[in-house]
Amino acid sequence: MAADPPPVVDPRPALPRSTVVLLALGGATAAAFGVAAMRGVVVPVFLAIILTLCVHPLHRRLYQRGFSRGAATVASIVAVLALVLSFALILALALARFSALLPQYASQLDQVGTTVSGMLASLGFNSSGTDAVQNGFTPESITGFIGDLLGGVTDAVGGLVIILTLLILMAVDGSRVPALLAYVRPHHPGLVSALIGFATGTRRYMVTTTVLGLAQGAFNALVLVLLQVPGALLWGLLSFICSFIPNVGYFIAIVPPLFFGFLSGGWQTVVIVIVVYGVINGAIQSVIQPKYVGDAVSLSETLTFVSVLFWAVVLGPLGAILAVPLTLLVRSILIDAEPSTWWRRALTGDRTDFEVLLEDEDAERRAFRAQRKARSSAPREGHA
Repeated sequence: MAADPPPVVDPRPALPRSTVVLLALGGATAAAFGVAAMRGVVVPVFLAIILTLCVHPLHRRLYQRGFSRGAATVASIVAVLALVLSFALILALALARFSALLPQYASQLDQVGTTVSGMLASLGFNSSGTDAVQNGFTPESITGFIGDLLGGVTDAVGGLVIILTLLILMAVDGSRVPALLAYVRPHHPGLVSALIGFATGTRRYMVTTTVLGLAQGAFNALVLVLLQVPGALLWGLLSFICSFIPNVGYFIAIVPPLFFGFLSGGWQTVVIVIVVYGVINGAIQSVIQPKYVGDAVSLSETLTFVSVLFWAVVLGPLGAILAVPLTLLVRSILIDAEPSTWWRRALTGDRTDFEVLLEDEDAERRAFRAQRKARSSAPREGHA
């Protein structure tokens, strides 16, 4: 009896690629709108997850040294609560101090507003627009602007009850996560590896950025105090917060010190602030931070910038601060969890798999330049 012929496998996909792309875009859009609608829940939950990840090594070390699971959990909770409450207290004191100092510069603010509105009027702007600009240079308007600038952070501080409750609950649950991952690994090894990679990379990024941001903010605040710029402590805090916003944070953090530096010391202070902020920001983001973060993030500069814009639109100011961890989480779930899609990491900026190709390309380019230089110098030597 003849054997049955093998089944014919249709090589074509079940759906055309264009349909798959449109469905993916539609799903991503619906998910983005859903996350934006629930930002009041998503932001504190994700912030609590990040803080729990950052203090988890403390729990692990205490547990390995013989402390009970409960004692290690309590120590982790106390550590993260101390960090959050300290930051909230310093931010409140800085805002109060700034609000008390600002009325002293009311006359200068009014003069600046009059000058700017006069320039706009000479350019053809109508009176309603120039009046609105002039009214914006008042202590009350400036205080409101600073409040809006720090709106996401102050909202998070205002929701301390939710965040603190989540931190306590997550710290308790986090003590059982290693056992949970060990149980899930035989069933979904790719997902477990992706989550572990996300936790490790995010922790290294956040801890390094926090330490360097504290150093950057403290040094900036010290310089501003020496220059007698009003609100120096607040601008140091703003510099620390903006250190979590790649590419864009530097420009946000430098605007208020420049403005109030001009009011207090003129153009000389403005130039010093630009030089100090530029040198510190360049040294930290271009030299120190890449050395210690290494391949923990592996996101391209373009994707990092776009992620800041995207998460700021979806989740507000805190979305910009948490843009890198949020993007790493999305990549872990959509790419890292599936071994068949691992090659797509290269599209997000991970150069591990094609680093050799880049080195070969650079070597060929250097060899080409050397040959061209040799050919251009050969006629001169023969003529000599």
